[in-house]
Amino acid sequence: MFDKQRPRRSAFALICAIALAACVTDSPQQSGAPTGEAMVAAANPHAVDAAMQMLREGGSAVDAAVAAEAVLGLVEPQSSGVGGGGFMMFYDGQTMQAYDGRERAPAGATPTMFLGDDGQPMNFLDARASGRSIGTPLEFAMLKLAHDDHGRLPWARLFQPAIDLAENGFEVSPRMARFIAFSGGVERLKQDPQARAYFFDRRGNPWPAGHLLKNPAYAATLRAIAEQGPAALTTGEIANDIVAAAQRGPRAGTLTLADLQNAHARRIDPVCGAYRIYRVCVPGPPSSGNATVEILGLFARARPHPEGASSVDDWSALLWASRLAYADRDHYMADDTFVPTPTLPLIAPAYLDQRAQLIDVAHAPTSTPPGTPTTDQLRNYWGRDWSDDPGTSHLSIVDAWGNAVSMTSTVESPFGAQRMVHGFVLNNQLTDFSFQPTINGRPVANAVAPGKAPRSSMSPEIVTDAHGRLVLVAGSPGGSSIIDFVARATVAILDWNMTPQDAINQGNIVARSAPVTVEDTRMPAGVLDALRGRGWTFRTSQLGEESGFHIIQVTPNGLVGGADPRREGVVQSIPAPAVAP
Repeated sequence: MFDKQRPRRSAFALICAIALAACVTDSPQQSGAPTGEAMVAAANPHAVDAAMQMLREGGSAVDAAVAAEAVLGLVEPQSSGVGGGGFMMFYDGQTMQAYDGRERAPAGATPTMFLGDDGQPMNFLDARASGRSIGTPLEFAMLKLAHDDHGRLPWARLFQPAIDLAENGFEVSPRMARFIAFSGGVERLKQDPQARAYFFDRRGNPWPAGHLLKNPAYAATLRAIAEQGPAALTTGEIANDIVAAAQRGPRAGTLTLADLQNAHARRIDPVCGAYRIYRVCVPGPPSSGNATVEILGLFARARPHPEGASSVDDWSALLWASRLAYADRDHYMADDTFVPTPTLPLIAPAYLDQRAQLIDVAHAPTSTPPGTPTTDQLRNYWGRDWSDDPGTSHLSIVDAWGNAVSMTSTVESPFGAQRMVHGFVLNNQLTDFSFQPTINGRPVANAVAPGKAPRSSMSPEIVTDAHGRLVLVAGSPGGSSIIDFVARATVAILDWNMTPQDAINQGNIVARSAPVTVEDTRMPAGVLDALRGRGWTFRTSQLGEESGFHIIQVTPNGLVGGADPRREGVVQSIPAPAVAP
């Protein structure tokens, strides 16, 4: 059963109190000449180049993130961009901040809008490729908010690398070509006139890898955002065309100009929890990243003395922790401005102590119902749901002042709603809502409602030590698997002493339900067979859209980065300035 050799609760609670207090400490923005090494890890070399250019010009981590995301929307439109949303974590050595750029449902949205005439959930592909799936884009509204707080370079300057690349052209990458071909194969991306004209040749063939692709419409959009800020997407021609695309059939949506203008990016409270001697911070709701913190807290209790990546006990405990945390997340988590959400109770030390008692590393669980983290009987009110789909990107940046950005951004499914305006695709984020407003007669926390944000799995993570020193900047795409991806990589680096790259290269394993989904060819030898002997069952998979880890670790010898070989990302760094003798 659960290993009871763990720190006494009084000491553990003290660490938690220090961690949570640090989350709300106010501090002025750092100033003066840069003194340290800088690093960028992101999903495409062009995006990394743009970010590095901003850092070399004296820009901050946020400046670099804006420049990188402007490029990512061009070179990997299947994953993120102007028409989508995301979450950002920022840390300057004292203040931990979270930014929410999650899309909102329009005022005309209804709890049953993803049900068919027979009252049953719509086919997902039909729901996705529709106007009903399109939420209010808030990616660059979030970036502007963060830039107002932490930018060093002029806002307009940050878009020039992407504008140049859009006008001069870029080579279609193998990954982008693969997704165009897949979407073209099911004929849905071709149904949108602008998408067909951009992603396919005149005969309807998808552009191959290496084709020089130009996007002057995207360059014009970026110029408008550079000059007007997020207002370029809420008023005028671009906004009108977003609305027209959403209201077009088949399966027309209800998005209006008023919806675009009434939705705003926000500063939100980060969720921070203790993990051994560390503090792990992720965004609060509508992100459900607290499930990553819950996994880590449960694993720490089950394995106070972890043995390493070849330990079957460690892996069994990690799978148990994941199964328990997902059960809680799927049941309770949603937009907390609409429903009561036990975000902090789910990671409270007393609750984790109680929940971890269920972990038996010698046997797989037979069932994992959600726990009861509070005394107000929330468990009796909200049914469990399973909606989620991948289509996302992640970047990690540390600037020369030691400021860190961890940002996960998305258009939801590959190419979002598969509707395109002004050079960018629109999200299908609203399919992250539960299609069913009730389950077994009980209301679902993540049901559709006007103005509500769909629950997200995006978990950009920043880890510090007990003294507030930066330790890790991490995150990944991958739909609902993100939660497990980030937790596993954190364990691999902090507990198993793996480098970021080795942790990324290791097999992904997602224990949301049975059977467990696993990349078996990347797992340590013998581990899966031993776990099968304990009752775990597995399904071999590439885990949907694959992970896309981009991680930076702060070590005594400097910054160490890693980029996911499953995608096309790279890591680049700038050495610390030389110190005069």
